[in-house]
Amino acid sequence: MAADVQQSHRPGALKQQNKSHKHGKHKSKGQLDKETKGRVNVKTATKRNKFLQRKHDRKHHADQIRKQKREEVLSLKRSRGGNLSPPHFVVVLSLHEGIDVSGVLEVLKSCDESAIVTQNEQGVIHVSIPRFKQRVSLYVPEFANLYAVLDSVKVADSVLGILSPEGGIDEYGERILRCLFGQGLPAVTFVSQGLKKLGGKKLSETRKFLQKKIERWFPHEKLHSLDSEQDGLLVMRSITNHKIRPVHYRDNRPHLIAEEIQFELENEESPTGTLRVTGYLRGKNMSVNGLVHILGWGDFQMKQIDSKTDPYPLNPQSERQKENQMEDDSGEVRVLEHADPRHQESLQSENIPGEMEGEQTWPTEEEMEEAEAASKAKTKVVRKVPKGTSEYQAAWIVDSEEEEIKDDDESDDDDDEMEDEDMMALDASGSDSGEEAEYDTLTMTEAGDVAHYDQTIDMEEEERMLEKIKEERNHVMFPDEIDTPRGKDARDRFQRYRGLKSFRTSPWDPKENLPADYARIFQFKDFRRTKKRVFKDVEEGGVLSGWYIQIHIADVPKEFMTSYKPGMPVVIFGLLPHEHKMSVINFLLKRVPEYRPPIKSKDRLIFHVGFRRYSACPVFSQHTNASKHKFERFFAHDMVTMATIFAPISFPPCPVLVFKEQHDGQHELIATGSLHSVNPDRIVTKRIVLSGHPFKINKRSAVVRYMFFNREDIEWFKPVELRTKWGRRGHIREPLGTHGHMKCVFDGHLKSQDTVLMNLYKRMFPKWTYNPTVLNPPPMLESLQSMATEPSAYQLFDD
Repeated sequence: MAADVQQSHRPGALKQQNKSHKHGKHKSKGQLDKETKGRVNVKTATKRNKFLQRKHDRKHHADQIRKQKREEVLSLKRSRGGNLSPPHFVVVLSLHEGIDVSGVLEVLKSCDESAIVTQNEQGVIHVSIPRFKQRVSLYVPEFANLYAVLDSVKVADSVLGILSPEGGIDEYGERILRCLFGQGLPAVTFVSQGLKKLGGKKLSETRKFLQKKIERWFPHEKLHSLDSEQDGLLVMRSITNHKIRPVHYRDNRPHLIAEEIQFELENEESPTGTLRVTGYLRGKNMSVNGLVHILGWGDFQMKQIDSKTDPYPLNPQSERQKENQMEDDSGEVRVLEHADPRHQESLQSENIPGEMEGEQTWPTEEEMEEAEAASKAKTKVVRKVPKGTSEYQAAWIVDSEEEEIKDDDESDDDDDEMEDEDMMALDASGSDSGEEAEYDTLTMTEAGDVAHYDQTIDMEEEERMLEKIKEERNHVMFPDEIDTPRGKDARDRFQRYRGLKSFRTSPWDPKENLPADYARIFQFKDFRRTKKRVFKDVEEGGVLSGWYIQIHIADVPKEFMTSYKPGMPVVIFGLLPHEHKMSVINFLLKRVPEYRPPIKSKDRLIFHVGFRRYSACPVFSQHTNASKHKFERFFAHDMVTMATIFAPISFPPCPVLVFKEQHDGQHELIATGSLHSVNPDRIVTKRIVLSGHPFKINKRSAVVRYMFFNREDIEWFKPVELRTKWGRRGHIREPLGTHGHMKCVFDGHLKSQDTVLMNLYKRMFPKWTYNPTVLNPPPMLESLQSMATEPSAYQLFDD
């Protein structure tokens, strides 16, 4: 027990000892500051300073961009409608058939007691509101006139859409909006007149109904009532203060709408004269040495540009003092610029090839003997079996002048028609006259029945549409497949075609065997670089935008004044450099879902490209990133397609509207899109597929028939690779007999139900079908009534 008493207590032995924090090898900032005592490593300081400098530069650059954009927006707002800028141009557009536009205009003109209202002979109503320090120009295009609406909206700052309280937007209004969406729309304001005459509950339901109609096209726009002067004042304030929506193809070029028009002939017998157009210059600056385009009439040169006193000032009293300073006592206007023939743009649109270009001197006797020997040797080789790819490709080149004169008319335009009809007719073993007589008899019987059945329906147009629809559906089911003609050798029928090892990777020279039309066009070495330089130089020199000027346009045909009607918009655009020259234009298009009939390649269509309109027959092709693009026989549905034509050069961005002229003369919108490029080197290749059927199969080898019908054709096409619908690949080994049977070898076992195919390719070129003259269509309401009563071919076919 004494030992137990002698034991001592150690309180620290059992105390909990926590582990210290393991912060790693690095030291804290405080420890580093104590150790370094203010000294900084050179590498660390340089790296940190560079990072901070880059961060500071990025922030400063973002602030500069933000400030620049803010200044641009403020400058646009300050320049709208004041004395130093043109009036705010507003197109008053009726979106329903039964709308009284005159009542809307009366409310807008009488919205302010201090407003000054004037109207010129062109139908433009100028309203100056000193209260807002704004000037507004109102223009009402002719109702149901498609081109009047499109041309006036091209230069409009705003569009005032009028809805009917009963129907809102009818079919006419939807067609107009669809066209304007594809062309490019500025800011839009929607109003309706007569809402306050309705009752309380009916008023609420009508406003909801009209708002839904608007939100279908413009989700963020609201409806404004226009029944009183206060409503008119609010609408005018909204028009002059809303955000400006840019339309790039218009803003990048000088343009104006005519306020006054004068025409002067040099003499009574002269077919042309000088057109003097007065108006407010908008967009970019205009140079007198450039070219101008009158919508619907073409490109012209200018003689001079004059400055005139603004006849519609915001404050008339103060403007009279400026008028006395600008004009002499005689009242003559100032001449701003005279055209200089040395620097004036030429009207030459096509390249003139040299007469001796491509010509050769007469060869010597030795050269003739060598060429004759080479041609004989080559002929012997081709008749038997072509050796090698280069010799095979050379065999496809057309040497005879007769084949070159034929061009592509027989081999391109008639591929879809003659391959199924004429070629099968030639296959008849007996008389051709019997089949022709049977065909004529059937045609005359149908025409006679139609003449007595109904005089109002164009049955020939209906039959052509039905045939085109059947042809399109056959193309969808059996793409590019055609029957080999039996009455004509396949090596002659398809001599312009060639085989490709791979459509994607096989080379194809874009300058090979170009048609003669390609010598008439212009081509850019670097289109994007030229576009940047042109847009950069357009700001330099010329008459400043915003001035009230008079343009003297030379050599305008006198038919312009005979066809001109007061109130029709006369719109003039200044052309950028090179925009008058011809080249190969590629458009990126997509069909509108409302138009269902088939559109065949090389059908004549009407193109509205920015401020131009013309007609041409395009060549359709697929839109891919490859070096070669497959030709499309029909304009595909729900798919982006490329259209290629010869046309004047334009610089993107540029919207495109495509119309189809109907049998009644009406223009129906079929596609919208944009300008893709100006590139003559774009290769469009047409593919045809020859099909054969296995007759005898022995594992990897098989006897194929019905692809060719004579031994010489088999020898000619022997180097071309074969493929099957089930994915096998092979080649022709040898012909068997004289009736078109051939022995083929494949990379795997061939099935009896498989089909043997051979792909052949040929480059397609657009035809020179450009026509700058496009007639104005009849009023749109007539076509709407006819569409509602007459059946169409595709509806009959679908039923």
